[in-house]
Amino acid sequence: MKLKNDLYFKKKILVYGLGTSGKSCINYLKKNNLINCFDDNPKNLAKNFKKYLISKEKIKKTNFDHIIISPGINSLKCSLKNYLKKNKSKICTDLDVFYSKYYNNFIIAITGTNGKSTTSKLLNDILRKNKHDSRLVGNIGNAVLNEKKISKKTIFVFEISSYQISYSKIFKANYGILLNISPDHLERHKTFNNYLQTKFKLIFSLKKSDYAFINKRERLFKKLIHNKKRKCKIFNVNCKISKKENRLIKNPYFKSVSNQENLSFILKVCTKLKIKRKIIFKVVNNFKALNFRQQIIYQSKNLRIINDSKSTSFSSSINLLNNLNNLFWICGGLPKKGDKLKLGNKKNIRKIYLFGKYKNFFINFFKNKYCYSRFNSLDSVIRQVSKDIIREKKIKKINLLFSPCAASFDSFKNFEERGKYFNYLINKYKIKNVI
Repeated sequence: MKLKNDLYFKKKILVYGLGTSGKSCINYLKKNNLINCFDDNPKNLAKNFKKYLISKEKIKKTNFDHIIISPGINSLKCSLKNYLKKNKSKICTDLDVFYSKYYNNFIIAITGTNGKSTTSKLLNDILRKNKHDSRLVGNIGNAVLNEKKISKKTIFVFEISSYQISYSKIFKANYGILLNISPDHLERHKTFNNYLQTKFKLIFSLKKSDYAFINKRERLFKKLIHNKKRKCKIFNVNCKISKKENRLIKNPYFKSVSNQENLSFILKVCTKLKIKRKIIFKVVNNFKALNFRQQIIYQSKNLRIINDSKSTSFSSSINLLNNLNNLFWICGGLPKKGDKLKLGNKKNIRKIYLFGKYKNFFINFFKNKYCYSRFNSLDSVIRQVSKDIIREKKIKKINLLFSPCAASFDSFKNFEERGKYFNYLINKYKIKNVI
């Protein structure tokens, strides 16, 4: 693919949103471009970025060549919504800036509703173990424009969100991986079909020489797979691990159904990349779970505690809920629009603890089906859990699961802060010592 070398050279550029990616854009582009920036909350901005700030009034009077927007900004509800609507064709992302220079490098982009971070991190670890110069970037929190010492052999593993896909204009990958799909982010995408179409935008951007890795049996994908927009080849991933492969897994983290589905994509990609199984499973068995993603923070003969604070929808929790026994399940937070819970195994859930302002949303699913209690805060939940576990100590194996099934913003800054607070409370009330 040929791109203009001056696409982001000597241009007037507005950077909207000064999080990690926004700051990386300014640092990367400031030498050869006229940069201005805008942020809805610039109060705590460092001095070296404040000098680029521009007012709304000046933005309206300036003819920018590009508007690089942070994926977290909703262009339909932000303070510049009218301006962005008029200049929609100029909106792009840091991924586009990166691609304009490094389009000849090998790029693997991983998307889906659940499991993106774990799959991206594991694949990057495997590539590095196989002595590739591989960089893990994108939605996982590593801004690609902060990467240094890039060579022609450098491989990029992108975790990419629907927001990044939606705003990007020219970014493409060599391998596009679509793990799964379920209703999510409907407050931004409005409908599930819009969300699905956004995810497939990544697949439709792939060229004839590129490969998509998709579960062809997924009913929602069938029609889109045969869409005329698709040019790339497709590798089918059946989302199952063979018995032989399962015997090679020693890491309990990859015994769960959801993580085995993620691993099935890794195995398919690694087969195409000709990476030996011996290397793959060595990395798998030494892999440490990412914080707050189905993370086992304590395990003894009678008690397992799982911190799954990253769970922000029912779909991200469903496999754990269906495959763990003797569950004491803690959930609550800001529900996702259109989210619904369908549980197959009802007897395994002994008690549900609901916390936060939106308890009634969850009660609609649990009423007359499960034993549940309501609490105003996570702190009061853990105090009660401690007492309940002591009463139930005759149970051979208790699974205490913190899987909120909702966003954290009603009480916390993000899921990381929520996850850390859960760990703090577990230690505060000495849950590990009650059995």
